[in-house]
Amino acid sequence: MEVNDALIDKLANLARLQFDEAEKAGIKNDLQRMIQFVEKLNELDTSGVTPLLHMSDNINILREDEVKGSISSQEGFRNAPMHDDQFFKVPKVIKKQSIS
Repeated sequence: MEVNDALIDKLANLARLQFDEAEKAGIKNDLQRMIQFVEKLNELDTSGVTPLLHMSDNINILREDEVKGSISSQEGFRNAPMHDDQFFKVPKVIKKQSIS
């Protein structure tokens, strides 16, 4: 599969994202590497392998739904180190890294 600027533009449009030319080049390179990795699976001989519907023979046993009481927002925020009137506040955990 060929990854070109038209494909990157189409994906960016579908995802409602905008990229400058440098970002497009990085995304193009990363996408091409991902596709090559997945295409590598075509080299495997899977002729004797039966398709799986589930990863194990276990059957999912679901519990019955039970209506239980809940706590108020104020009780939930009582032990939270950071919060406002509606939400818990947490430290930023995703950092933007440059792709090399």
